[in-house]
Amino acid sequence: MSEKTTPVKANERPKYGPAHRGGGPGGGHGMGGSGEKAANFGVSLKRLLSNLRPERIALIIAVAMGVFSVALSVVGPKILGRATDLMLAGIMGRQIGKEVPSGTTKQQVIDGLIAQGNTDQADMLRKLDFTPGQGIDFGAIGNVLVLVLALYVASFVFSYVQGWVLNGAVQRTVFRMRQQVSAKLDRLPLSYFDKQARGEVLSRVTNDIDNVSQTLQQTMSQLLNAVLTLIGVLVMMFWISPTLALVALVSVPVAMVVTTLIGKRSQKLFAQNWKSTGELNAEIEEAYTGHALVKVFGRQREVEAQFQERNQELYKAGFGAQFISGIIMPIMFLVGNLNYVVIAVIGGLRVASGTMNIGDVQAFIQYSRQFTQPLTQVASMANLLQSGVASAERVFELLDADEMTAEPTGHLGDVEGRIDFDHVKFSYTQDQPLIENLNLHVEPGQTVAIVGPTGAGKTTLVNLLMRFYDLDGGRILIDGTDIATVPRSEVRSNIGMVLQDTWLFGGTIRDNIAYGRLGASEEELLEAATATFVDRFVHSLPEGYDTVIDEEGSNVSAGEKQLITIARAFLADPSILILDEATSSVDTRTELLVQKAMSALRSGRTSFVIAHRLSTIRDADLILVMEHGSIVEQGTHHELLEKKGPYYDLYQSQFAAAMDELDEQAS
Repeated sequence: MSEKTTPVKANERPKYGPAHRGGGPGGGHGMGGSGEKAANFGVSLKRLLSNLRPERIALIIAVAMGVFSVALSVVGPKILGRATDLMLAGIMGRQIGKEVPSGTTKQQVIDGLIAQGNTDQADMLRKLDFTPGQGIDFGAIGNVLVLVLALYVASFVFSYVQGWVLNGAVQRTVFRMRQQVSAKLDRLPLSYFDKQARGEVLSRVTNDIDNVSQTLQQTMSQLLNAVLTLIGVLVMMFWISPTLALVALVSVPVAMVVTTLIGKRSQKLFAQNWKSTGELNAEIEEAYTGHALVKVFGRQREVEAQFQERNQELYKAGFGAQFISGIIMPIMFLVGNLNYVVIAVIGGLRVASGTMNIGDVQAFIQYSRQFTQPLTQVASMANLLQSGVASAERVFELLDADEMTAEPTGHLGDVEGRIDFDHVKFSYTQDQPLIENLNLHVEPGQTVAIVGPTGAGKTTLVNLLMRFYDLDGGRILIDGTDIATVPRSEVRSNIGMVLQDTWLFGGTIRDNIAYGRLGASEEELLEAATATFVDRFVHSLPEGYDTVIDEEGSNVSAGEKQLITIARAFLADPSILILDEATSSVDTRTELLVQKAMSALRSGRTSFVIAHRLSTIRDADLILVMEHGSIVEQGTHHELLEKKGPYYDLYQSQFAAAMDELDEQAS
């Protein structure tokens, strides 16, 4: 069964049936929940990472693949620098060979330059491996390029394997989280859903878990590669030139300060952006869900004005968030370019002084470019990581919620339908009691009608019988067995319910009726449909029993939906029956027909009927009049009228006109 999740007020009880939808997609929470900052970032992040423990072997493999991939990748520029040195050496060797006699050695050329006072040029040539008169060695350069290509291909293969392994680990982790949440929802008491908006719960189950999945997927791979790349690039930079490496490191604190300042500002704007998105989604869903009502009352202009206002707020927040966060990349590029200029100048001077090869300077410049890229990636992931941890924190709050008491191991056996409420005490909130010391005895096969004003505790009574809530005191017994000693599933399997708020799922009419008892034969299904007059209107539908009911059930009328739910209960063939305003959505003529079906359905079963219509309760074996959680009067219809007490007053105020109309139709 499905219950509403409307928060319970004092002296009110939650109704059964489908809960109202929240504001936006995913339940109206929109994206706001996943955009908020985590209240306890460190603890939540640690707990989120602890969910990856079953995947530690896969993570170790992923880290190893990442190390190999990054190592091969960062070695590439250094080896490419060797190709540059070979090319320059060939050019210089051919040019110098034209200026010196044949057979002159490299050392003789350098000694000659020193003798002429060109020590700087001599120092630069000393670093080159050239032979006067020989040109470019294309074979050696080709070997270098083939080696670099092989390294990059191998790096790609390792990176591909890393992504595949890491993706599997993350998706399996999220799969387990969804399983935990699904199992948790089955163990949560109905009181939890009373206090939580439906959209809020749906948002945690869908939006927040999806956001956790996206965060783990992106941040783990990018963060791992960024850290490994930083380490690899730093090692190569210090290997080539410690002096230039220290110059490059100056950009680190500058980048950290810039990203921190901008990140704090953009995070607030993103939070507002997600909040505005949720509000706009809620506005749209509300307008289109109540489209007919908007048209009836002529409120199109007001709805359009509200939409424009929400849309403008989203535009401002979105523009600000994207603009501020978009500044990070240009500033990082500016820092990188300034760093590049400084390295190029210092590198050129060191080449001229002979302390570095031009190929090493070329490689170092490439490394300086690679060095700023991971810093930018880490900065851009800050908001994503904060958002993901906030979503994980919301999921953990759901997983940590108090559960129902443990299921007992008792057994009901074959249920006859004798029910006793023995000194029952219950309240939705501790400070406002609702039911105190309620006693009731119902014989098997009796039909008990429950009437009273709104908030009197009528539906609460059947809530307690279904064990949707645990008692504060007393006992409820079925055939002498305390239902608190029996698993909830066994108690509910013996009870059928027809609710005021009909619930139909997306599927055929046949599937919706068969939901009452899976495995029922076609003959049994048709018998139930015929007995409850569903068969009468089904044949007017294009596909008959195979007509697909959409999500909202809008292709069948409210009365037809209610007849389908009655047929479902008829097919279930329960020992105990609960009818909560079961005929409120059918017309008077159909109601008379349904009452006949109800009489057949109630035959031989203990039945509880919650209703206001006199036609539903006149033939009840016992009528209970409830006020403020207490039974103030009980008896048959005629007995209670003779007493001229609360039931008589209720009858006079609510049912006299309806009774006259029914008597006229019956005659």
